[in-house]
Amino acid sequence: MRLGLNIGLVGSNIKSLMPLIKEAEELGFHSVWTAEAYGSDAVTPLTWIAANTERIKVGSAIMQMPARTPAMTAMTCATLDILSEGRMLLGLGLSGPQVVEGWHGQPFSQPLERTREYVDIVRTILRRESRLEHHGDCYNIPYAGPDATGLGKPLKLLLHPLRPDVPIYIAALGPKNVELAAEIADGWLPVFFSPYKPDVYMNSVNAGFEAAKKHSGATKTLSDFDIAPIVPVFVGDDVTACRNQAKPFLAHYIGLMGTRDKNFYKVLATRYGYGEAADQIQDLALAGDKDAATAAVPDELVDEIALCGPKSRIAERLEIWLKSGITTLVVSTYDPTAIRVLAELVPTDQ
Repeated sequence: MRLGLNIGLVGSNIKSLMPLIKEAEELGFHSVWTAEAYGSDAVTPLTWIAANTERIKVGSAIMQMPARTPAMTAMTCATLDILSEGRMLLGLGLSGPQVVEGWHGQPFSQPLERTREYVDIVRTILRRESRLEHHGDCYNIPYAGPDATGLGKPLKLLLHPLRPDVPIYIAALGPKNVELAAEIADGWLPVFFSPYKPDVYMNSVNAGFEAAKKHSGATKTLSDFDIAPIVPVFVGDDVTACRNQAKPFLAHYIGLMGTRDKNFYKVLATRYGYGEAADQIQDLALAGDKDAATAAVPDELVDEIALCGPKSRIAERLEIWLKSGITTLVVSTYDPTAIRVLAELVPTDQ
């Protein structure tokens, strides 16, 4: 198992985080990942990181698909891969309807088909085998709608990509989305991942592998599909205090990231067996009582999706992660002690 570092929504803080990132590189971490929501973008800090490191791979977890056309994403990916000398990992995701419609002004419709077409277009552009033409339900290139000028023509990327096969990861939570990621992508970026509940996601992963063989003839297994969960890590002697650092994040996502009737994170917590607690967290969060919502997060849920406590406890609980079939454990932390502890416990390639 490899180690990655997730620094999330870093924005203007990227300079202060460079010592942490450089230490992760020296410790043998495989990759460092940035994110975006509706603040700082993922690509600008990723470019800064690439310019100030030498070996560690740079990944987007995630670049929001509704924010960019597939062509723009392919251009950005190809450019950054060249500038980083082949270290780019392209993580994509749809985000949620609140951000998609409320921020980007795009429809949150046909998510599965939209993702499939998006990835297909990006791959077509990067391969540069032919001029781009795509006529699907979600994307029509060259554009040929009723208001088209008729002057559009198929084009080919001017830039010659360093790697036409830049690894593409998809962030997914629901069963069908996970299945699609396993079918069409090189990796999966899950959040709130529980190695204790493999039945929640492994059926979808296996179904995706079967779909890949059926649709494209590709034979995929866990050995060539990177499952890279983002895992909060809090190191300290006081287990309760460490757990409490994870709870506000969980309460915010389960309680507020979506509407009462459409919250993907709440659904996942329910699938893990915490339905009653998830209902309570959402009720409290929507009522504006964030402290009570945080207090309602079960210790057991924290322990399933995060690593908390002293090094000895993390080592003990890490065993199930090492046996779970995941390829890259993406440590979510700003604490140098956490990356040092994980580097000691998980052998890395220098």
